[in-house]
Amino acid sequence: MRGSKMKTEYVDLREDKDIRERLKKAAEIIKDGGLVAFPTETVYGLGANGLNDEAVPKIYEAKGRPSDNPLILHISEFDEIKSLVKEIPNIAYVLADEFWPGPLTMVFNKSDIVPYRTTGGLESVALRMPSNKIAREFIKAAGVPVAAPSANSSGRPSPTKASHVLKDLEGRIDMVIDGGEVDIGIESTIVDVTGEVPIILRPGFITEEMLLEAIGRVEVDEAVKSLVQGLDFKPKAPGMKYRHYAPYGKMAIYKGDNKKVIEVINEEIKKQIGKKTAVLATDETKDLYEADIVVSVGSRQSAKSIAHNLFNVLRKFDEMGAEMIFSESFDENKLGFAIMNRLHKSAGYNIINV
Repeated sequence: MRGSKMKTEYVDLREDKDIRERLKKAAEIIKDGGLVAFPTETVYGLGANGLNDEAVPKIYEAKGRPSDNPLILHISEFDEIKSLVKEIPNIAYVLADEFWPGPLTMVFNKSDIVPYRTTGGLESVALRMPSNKIAREFIKAAGVPVAAPSANSSGRPSPTKASHVLKDLEGRIDMVIDGGEVDIGIESTIVDVTGEVPIILRPGFITEEMLLEAIGRVEVDEAVKSLVQGLDFKPKAPGMKYRHYAPYGKMAIYKGDNKKVIEVINEEIKKQIGKKTAVLATDETKDLYEADIVVSVGSRQSAKSIAHNLFNVLRKFDEMGAEMIFSESFDENKLGFAIMNRLHKSAGYNIINV
């Protein structure tokens, strides 16, 4: 598929009230083993029939995604998980009641009907019920759990707009559904509920603090805490093993006192003779840099704004031809933990402490 071109149909549902009728063709594509990109509240997903052994590999092929990187199955109603898992732990009912539909993915022991191609060879399966109306109606119309990683070329910043999907995947997939810009902007939190203590495998909008409040105890996987890219283990969830979210330019994250970070970045900019420089700044600091390109990712007073804009800013650097990208860092508490997780991967863990 990657060497050939297909016609990618574009469906604009940004202002369409009768979405069920417009989603019929998209549902048929899924039933027939094709690929459809669709909006969720987190990022755009690239969907296929998650129970179809022939459809799932098309996702990996279109994205250029490693086959051991597991996929998330998206459902429209809670009862749909019963056939997909061996058992539903009591803690999963609590989490679902608190956070579903929404940006939380739970990992269960899979049932026999879930193909290993969907789970990356694992005995577990990741499940999510999105809150986005178009996503829910699309999954319901398809009548099957929809396997869907982010709808971008593997390793690139996740798409928060349909235009991002088309930039990466036009000609490789059957359809793109445009539901406008997403609400959240970073992927779901992934929690493994197969053991005695729930474990965060990927931080996201549902923070560790929110999970602790709901269930009393949760741990964070050591691979998530690591500041070294791991290539010698089998990932339990999407995004744990490989470099992700990367712009084309070389990127570094600068950590330390804000004033010192600004000073050091400006010094480094002066050394980049003949290269187009860019800074990922904030509303509070965007006027203090001397780079060719300076883009604010949001306000330090609003982690939600930073999460919402992050991938869009990384893609904007590509559009503007940035060759050297210097990024500020952010507090790693609450939502900031997920933001920094994405930034670390974007920069290939190229971190400068000042």
